Parts: sequence; C-alpha cells; structure tokens
Amino acid sequence: HVQLVESGGGSVQAGGSLRLSCTASGRTNSSYCMGWFRQSPGKEREGVASIDSTGSTTYGDSVKGRFIVSRDNSKTRLDLQMNNLNPEDTAMYYCAADGRVCSRLDPEDYYYWGQGTQVTVS
Repeated sequence: HVQLVESGGGSVQAGGSLRLSCTASGRTNSSYCMGWFRQSPGKEREGVASIDSTGSTTYGDSVKGRFIVSRDNSKTRLDLQMNNLNPEDTAMYYCAADGRVCSRLDPEDYYYWGQGTQVTVS
C-alpha cells in the first residue's frame, strides 16, 4: 500500500504562483507513473500533469506553459510548480500514483490517491 500526502495549497491572487508537493510513503515504486489532478465542485476530475520514471511529462491543455511537474531522484516526492495562476485554476488538487498509462492523464488509470490540497485563486 502507498500513502500520498499533498501540501502547499492555499490562496493566491491571479497572476501569482504556488508550489504543491506530494510525499509518498509505504510500498513505493520508483517505476510508478505519478500525476496531479484537480476537481472543482460540480466538475469531473481533470488531469493536470503526469511524470513517468524516466522524467517524461504530460500536461493538460489548460496548464501547458504555466505548470511544471517534477519528481525527486528517490521518486518519493512529486512537485507541481504553478505559475501565472488564474481563477479557473481554483480546485482541489490531488496527487496520484501507479498510473497505467502515464501520457493519458486519465484518473481511471491511477490506483493510489492523496486526500487533496485546496488551491484558491482570486
């Protein structure tokens, strides 16, 4: 079993930046695809970014050029640098691990999930 804990959420003004982190513990596997997803009230969970064990990344169209996903060498931490935030980025952000197809950004592919961290942009 893998536990994922997100941190770094908060409130920021439009145009600002935030950095989210996700720490993995338990039976972690460096080959895991890991990703970030977000969900707003009344909307489906949306893929934000993913990164595989080689460092190859995939981004959702709405965040390309603004967000950067990275993971540390031990593969136990996943970060999301979010720049030029706008109110449409307001959502609960979730870290996920063990994605079957990393480039697809489909939440159905992921087995492990964190509890989420709230990001509010005004």
